[in-house]
Amino acid sequence: MTVDATAGARPEVSAAEAAAVARELWGLDGEVRELGSQQDRNYRVDAASARVVVKIAHAATDRRDLEAQHEALRLLRRAGLRVPSAVAARDGEHIVPVGFAGGPHLVRVLEYVDGEPLIEVAAYAEAEAALVGDTAGRVAAALAALDVEPAAHASQWDIREGARVVDDLIDAVTDPGRRALVRAATDSAAARVAALADLLPAQPIHADVTDDNLVRDSDGRVGVIDFGDLMVTWRVAELVAASACAYMRDEPDALFLATVRGFAAHVALTDAELDALWPLVVLRCAVLVVSGEHQVALDGDNDYADERRGAEWRAFAAAAARDAGEMAYLVRAVARGLDDPRADATATLLPAGIAAASVDLSVTSDALAAGDWLVPGIEERVLRAAGGLAHTRWGEFRLTRTRLLTPRGGAATLALGVDLVAPEGCTLAAPFAGRVVATRTGLALHGDDATLWVDGVAPFVLGEVAPGARLGDASRGDVVHVQLGPADDRRPPACVTPRLADLWRRISPDPSRVLGVAASAPVIAPADTLARRDAHVAAAQEHYYSRPPQIERGWREHLIDTEAQTYVDVVNNVTIAGHAHPGVVDAAARQWTLLNTNSRFHYAAIAELSERLAALAPAGLDRVFLVNSGSEAVDLALRLAFTATGRGRILAAREAYHGWTIGSDAVSTSIGDNPRALETRPDWVELLDAPNPVRGTYRGRGSAAAYLADVDARLDALGADGRAQLAGVVIEPIFGNGGGVLLPDGYLAGLYERVRALGGVCISDEVQVGYGRLGAHFWGFEQQGAVPDVIAVAKAMGNGQPLGAVITTAAIAEAFEQEGSFFSSAGGSPVSARVGVAVLDALRDDDLQGNAQRVGALFGDALRALGTRHPSIGAVHGMGLYLGVELVVDADLTPAPELARRVCDLLLDDGCIVQPTGDHKNVLKIKPPLCITAESVAWVVAALDRALAAA
Repeated sequence: MTVDATAGARPEVSAAEAAAVARELWGLDGEVRELGSQQDRNYRVDAASARVVVKIAHAATDRRDLEAQHEALRLLRRAGLRVPSAVAARDGEHIVPVGFAGGPHLVRVLEYVDGEPLIEVAAYAEAEAALVGDTAGRVAAALAALDVEPAAHASQWDIREGARVVDDLIDAVTDPGRRALVRAATDSAAARVAALADLLPAQPIHADVTDDNLVRDSDGRVGVIDFGDLMVTWRVAELVAASACAYMRDEPDALFLATVRGFAAHVALTDAELDALWPLVVLRCAVLVVSGEHQVALDGDNDYADERRGAEWRAFAAAAARDAGEMAYLVRAVARGLDDPRADATATLLPAGIAAASVDLSVTSDALAAGDWLVPGIEERVLRAAGGLAHTRWGEFRLTRTRLLTPRGGAATLALGVDLVAPEGCTLAAPFAGRVVATRTGLALHGDDATLWVDGVAPFVLGEVAPGARLGDASRGDVVHVQLGPADDRRPPACVTPRLADLWRRISPDPSRVLGVAASAPVIAPADTLARRDAHVAAAQEHYYSRPPQIERGWREHLIDTEAQTYVDVVNNVTIAGHAHPGVVDAAARQWTLLNTNSRFHYAAIAELSERLAALAPAGLDRVFLVNSGSEAVDLALRLAFTATGRGRILAAREAYHGWTIGSDAVSTSIGDNPRALETRPDWVELLDAPNPVRGTYRGRGSAAAYLADVDARLDALGADGRAQLAGVVIEPIFGNGGGVLLPDGYLAGLYERVRALGGVCISDEVQVGYGRLGAHFWGFEQQGAVPDVIAVAKAMGNGQPLGAVITTAAIAEAFEQEGSFFSSAGGSPVSARVGVAVLDALRDDDLQGNAQRVGALFGDALRALGTRHPSIGAVHGMGLYLGVELVVDADLTPAPELARRVCDLLLDDGCIVQPTGDHKNVLKIKPPLCITAESVAWVVAALDRALAAA
């Protein structure tokens, strides 16, 4: 048998030609509208007597296949299913060969089945998915009686030929990354299926009972349409097609299992079919994407195939990311009704009254500090350190089981059992009656309604036992694993991914009652926590994402949520040394045990930090004010300019953000942060055109002269009196809020020169871009070859601790002293100052600025390489580890904010936290901790590649 995977484009038959056929051969005249189809042409005709569908089969269609479809329709109607009938032509025939301009084709007319397609149901939920499964099961049960010969040519939709179809069509997938993913997923799935193929029963099936081919009328009756894929193949393929469509929707796993449950109510699936279902779903998704790409390449005007490609790729990506072992177990549990075991314990496994210590392996565990959760064997080490009888917790998302550089939900962290170490002489007893069997790793106690699995213990007895019977010695020294599961000979996984946590908790329930000790972990509900936050935190103090993960831990460039899923932190320019840096943590903890007060007291840390900062600044800038934030730093810098000059006007650039205090907000002009920014500036702020060489008034790195000419014009417009009131200028040396856009070469030096000529003070806002982040330069102004009079810095200084600084000249500082004294409660406190010193130590000792230069170059080059494959990347900004990816609609750089939002959501699913910035919210800001590795960068770039392809 050969596979007809390249049957060709759809028939070249127009609506007018279809209308003529309906009118002349069937006597049906009415309005004609094309319906979607992958390889045929379908037209709905609204005739006066009936609404029908004219179906023009593609050229490779065998007449016998169409006759088989008509017989299937008759059989299903007798079984009570709502399906269309074939309408006879005027000559009494139901299948008529017709010669069209594009060639001959077989034509039929079927009744139109009214109703809303389930694919269009807005509130599609498990009830709809179960309906799909129920209908597919009824169809499969009825078609078992259909007597039809297998087709001479296997359809590309025959799942038995799926691997060969992918082989034939995979070259249509032009993106190399996607092609590699399809290849790997296909090979893995095909290998699993091959071992089961001879055990899978075959029969006629519809092969496409999906939400696209089911309609529901106003009375709730379901109709089945489109029998074009009717074939003889494996029976389970009916469920494969029905359930795979779940992965084109949100929360697909629950929908998938609801479909399985509905199908299993009508068809008793064999063990082999249950084991084969999931790899076949993955294979089906692979076939869908290669077929869709092939069809669009072949048939460019096929809007139906083109529009479905995005959903098909999302389905494939989701299915390929699932753990095959987990999915196979869930399929079996749901289909066999094994998802609610009951352990009626009348005794306990552990001796009654024994003292037990509970060990915390969660994301917030004190025992897993400083990356210890990555150390092999850490679980056993923590258990044994507790002494006596110690046990882990059931239902806990274990930090020890997470995996770095893994998609969200991809790490199997949910513990379905309990591990314990026992003191000498601790004997285990049967908690309920059952049959004891030896396993490869211990024993299993099979009861009437549940099975207890115990690893690390050799059974004392085999066979039937009563409650309380001695099972084995738990004190041999091994870690004992205890887990409840269904009354079945297949055990649940010890740890699973969090996607279906509630279902897994039912399948493998809390063993506390069986153990005789309370062993369940507290339930953490991120959605409830978010609701509490939203109820009491002002909405203006926003959070990332509409459904954010609850982040409770960080390590280096990684963030970890309460389900122990990790994310590469690409957005956090605050924690410059990395999350939970040991040196910073130790410095803060030690200082808290000694002293924390305000900066008016005399202590060493403030002197050391100020001395270190002055040494890093240009010569002459040797006076330091310590503050608690970037906003406060900019605000104070403005006051320094006012007092030093005795003037009250400031120059500031458009498209900039400087802070939220009254002063720093006054010079902030980014409409991305404040849509009314430009219209609400106070009259003492004079705005300059944003010197943006990418999308500004003048383009290119050499545009400084043109922008400076505009500065001259703006200064001239102020007049002599206005210029005499100019206190200075505040500007970022790189447009941080714009995503790291570099100023035109020489612009900053030219601007400073003009301001100083008028007696003004030059302020460099380094809050976002300075402190080694640029790699080649410690300060942003160094990139421009300019030296300011005042440096405002924060964020990175404290690695998350509230700390900032204003560094200036002695003359400017002394002028400010005339206004009175100054202090900042948190900014210059002993703890903040000691943390600031520790951050500088980390920058030096860990060579973080060097890493920013080396890894930042890799990052930038990789992002620019992506731009050669994705036209939506209009530009890559920045340097070092302050980068921005500008997403656009077209070559004119029309901003693409919706694309940026979708990409960020997709990146979150792929384990990367990225957010948009800029006036148009279309620039992906890339500013990770400076300790980020090349491996993490490669992961982020690959994830962005996938996201741009799928968005």
